[in-house]
Amino acid sequence: MKVLFTICFVFISALASSQVQFKSGKGNFTDFLRENTIYPSFSKANCIQGTVNISFKLDKQGKIYASKVSRGILTDLDDEALRLVRLSSGKWQVPAGYDTTTAVVIPVNFKLEGFNCEGKSSSAMETAIRAYQSEEALTNSVINFYKNIDQAKPGQEFQFIAIKKQLGIDDEYLNSRIETGLQKIKQGDKQGACEDFSFVKNMGSNLADTQLSKYCK
Repeated sequence: MKVLFTICFVFISALASSQVQFKSGKGNFTDFLRENTIYPSFSKANCIQGTVNISFKLDKQGKIYASKVSRGILTDLDDEALRLVRLSSGKWQVPAGYDTTTAVVIPVNFKLEGFNCEGKSSSAMETAIRAYQSEEALTNSVINFYKNIDQAKPGQEFQFIAIKKQLGIDDEYLNSRIETGLQKIKQGDKQGACEDFSFVKNMGSNLADTQLSKYCK
């Protein structure tokens, strides 16, 4: 089934009053978001939806800096919202005399349609979010292990192999991360792609070595 979603955004008054404009291609920033969003796998599988507020500043060339999640959902939707805003860097037109220290906040609203999510209760969504946070802590422990594997004790890796199995991080999943990274390469998002390829590497796998060598030097 095709995933359908809508992404809405609203500028705060600071952005509207400053006459900052999105200048890339046809359409507006909403269209840009819609065309470039890759709905994250965990939130999609668990029908997690909602709004992520992204704060950022623009320099005189319309490039984004100091971007961060100012209010998130605490799942992979936060990362995707931040990635999308960063992807728009350089695609903004700022007027003469624009105050480049002005913080802009864009609320990005993620919504799944036609994916049997209509009856999902808020309590079920909250349970899934807590599960994500628990899994993220375990995933980070695996990443830290493989980043420092030269300091590992004999036999210690078996513990982290078991954690990966518990998390469902197998070759099929890692290949899906590589495919997502390649999608981001096509969008011109080298940073986001290399984060996916590095994730695969930090899971103790060499599946993404070719991509890391090609795109992430």
